[in-house]
Amino acid sequence: MTATAVATADERIARVGFLRRLLVKPELGSLIGAVFIFVFFSIMSDVFRSPSGIANWLDPASTIGIMAVPVALLMIGGHFDLSAGVMLGTAGLTTGILTTQYNMVLWVAMVVSLAVCLSIGFLNGYLVVRTGLPSFIITLATFLMLQGLNLGVTKLLTDTVQVGGLATEPFYESARKIFASTVNIAGQPFQITIIWWILATALASWVLLRTKFGNWIFAVGGDSNASRNVGVPTKRTTITLFMLVAAGAWFVGNTQVIRLSSIQANAGFGLELTYIVAAVIGGCLLTGGFGSAIGASVGALIFGMTSQGIVYAGWDSDWFKFFLGAMLLLAVLANQVVRRFAEQSRK
Repeated sequence: MTATAVATADERIARVGFLRRLLVKPELGSLIGAVFIFVFFSIMSDVFRSPSGIANWLDPASTIGIMAVPVALLMIGGHFDLSAGVMLGTAGLTTGILTTQYNMVLWVAMVVSLAVCLSIGFLNGYLVVRTGLPSFIITLATFLMLQGLNLGVTKLLTDTVQVGGLATEPFYESARKIFASTVNIAGQPFQITIIWWILATALASWVLLRTKFGNWIFAVGGDSNASRNVGVPTKRTTITLFMLVAAGAWFVGNTQVIRLSSIQANAGFGLELTYIVAAVIGGCLLTGGFGSAIGASVGALIFGMTSQGIVYAGWDSDWFKFFLGAMLLLAVLANQVVRRFAEQSRK
């Protein structure tokens, strides 16, 4: 075989057309779906596409997106975290209890809350790499324990199932400016979490595509044994990914408790599946090694548009779950087609 033939056969230097490159993008399917949903609900309701309507569906999308991004990174790395939703409640409850029950300065309580969440994330990751058990099992156990702790500790310390009264605490307003304020755009207030969501997506995309750590994430998710053999720190990468999910849960949990000045003991329950579904809709494979932060954010955007679009269209909100199930099924089928196409394009 001549040198020219070898160069042509080498996928690393072979020319790939624009359309082929576009079709193997993880977020392509979710982007098409998001455009379709926006057009559909815009036709169904004028309010949906108005500035106030956009602000309303971007709000839930932003909090889901902030969590869906690190969850997507973890899934690209080949793992799941079923405790992500309940950990959100743990973060908010920790901040609220330390502030209102133990008179701790709000910002100090939030730092302690962050330490608690990062410790949980570290423990999840450490147990996964140490025991070799599926992350599904490890984090399911964490989910159940945190759910019991959230309810039991809250009732023990407050005699109720919620923590409130944060609005009267010192430094509350300064925390609110960062976590729960609004930004006026063309006279319409938008939640500041939307900005944090965009920044989180941009940062995660840069890490995935432009850094060594991003290469490690794809390598670990693609083939953990092979990546270990070529020197990738698989254990450290996996633990770090779990801690990133915990950091996201801390941020969203504290956003909730600051915005509402209270939090329920069952906060975040069930949202772990929402984050995973958003990541899958955004192009993440359940088998790991493929996906994008942008896709996960678009998946969260689809959640936000659908949840509010159904309301604006005057439909029964019970149909929301049906739409989510249908979108998940379509996303999995589309991802399978894209993966096969990507594999064929390398041949």
